Amino acid sequence: MRFTVNEYSKHFKMSKEMVYAKLRQKRLNYIMEEGVTYIIVPQHPDEEHPQERPSKEESTPSATPPPLKPKTTVGTIIALYQRENHHLKQRIKELEAKIDKLIDDKEQMLIGERDRIEQIYSTKDEQLKTILNLVNTKLMLCEDHTVHDVDVSEKGHEEDIIEHQGFVELKKYLKTLELSSRQRKSIKKRFAAAYGNDSRVLQQNGAFYLDFDRFDYSDLLDTNL
Repeated sequence: MRFTVNEYSKHFKMSKEMVYAKLRQKRLNYIMEEGVTYIIVPQHPDEEHPQERPSKEESTPSATPPPLKPKTTVGTIIALYQRENHHLKQRIKELEAKIDKLIDDKEQMLIGERDRIEQIYSTKDEQLKTILNLVNTKLMLCEDHTVHDVDVSEKGHEEDIIEHQGFVELKKYLKTLELSSRQRKSIKKRFAAAYGNDSRVLQQNGAFYLDFDRFDYSDLLDTNL
C-alpha cells in the first residue's frame, strides 16, 4: 500500500511535521512520482504502524577511529632546524649587503662634504692672499714715504727735493690700483692740467710725483670724474 503524506498522517494519526521528520530521517520507505511523495506501507493487517527504516545512525557501522598522528622523529627535527638555519643565513646576507651599501653611501657623502669644505677654504685662502698682497703693497708705499717738512712752493727746488726724498711716482702708483687704461689716462691728464697751478703736483723728467705724507690727492685721483 502507498499513502500520500496527508493520507499517511490521517491513517496513522500523526501530524504532518512528524511524517516529514521521519521522511527526512529516512525512517519511512517512499517514492516520488510526478513530484508527489508516496509512502510505501507493507500490507500486514495486524501491524498498527508501518515498519520504519532504521535510522542512518543505527544502520551505519561504528566509525573507524581517526588515524594516529605520525610521531616526530629526530630526523624531522634536524631537517626543520636546517631549513630555519638556511633561512637565517640568507637573511643575514641580505642585511650585510644593506649595511655595506649604507656605509658606502655615507662615505661618499662625507667625501663630497670634505671636498666642498676644502673648496670653500681654498677660495677663502685666495681672497686672503689678495687682501694680504694689497696690505703689503700699501705698507711698502708707506715705508717709502718719510714725513718731511719741506717747502715745495718754489719750482726751482723741485728736482732736488724729488731726488733726495721718498716721493711716489704717479705712474707706478696707478699700477698698484685696479684701474682701467681709460681711468689711468684720465688721471694723468688731470695731473698735467694741474701742474704749475697746484703746489701738490711735482714733476721731474716728465714724470709726476706724489707726496702722501703732506698732501691729499683724493680729488685728483677720483675715478668718477
